[in-house]
Amino acid sequence: QVQLVESGGGLVQPGGSLRISCAASGIVFSFYNMGWYRQAPGKQRELVASITRDKTTDYADSVKGRFTISRDNGKDTVYLQMNSLKPEDTAIYSCAAAGLSNWDYWGQGTQVTVSS
Repeated sequence: QVQLVESGGGLVQPGGSLRISCAASGIVFSFYNMGWYRQAPGKQRELVASITRDKTTDYADSVKGRFTISRDNGKDTVYLQMNSLKPEDTAIYSCAAAGLSNWDYWGQGTQVTVSS
């Protein structure tokens, strides 16, 4: 059974930092491309960052220079380090795993709230 379990969300003040994690099980993690999506109330789901099997990264323009995605294949975990957080970063953040081309598996998400 495949599981993607996010953790590390919470409440943070504007300008603050947070690192969220996604632990995978049931897949050969190193074979998968991984991504972080977010969805805010009333908005479409957005791909925030992705990292390939060979650790090539890509980011949405809205988070470039502030967010960093990384992976630890020894721990079957992908991370999203978020710095200089803004209220508009408030959303549910979910990780996803892609085998060949599609996002095959999804986590349930973790809430990130940026507010003073």
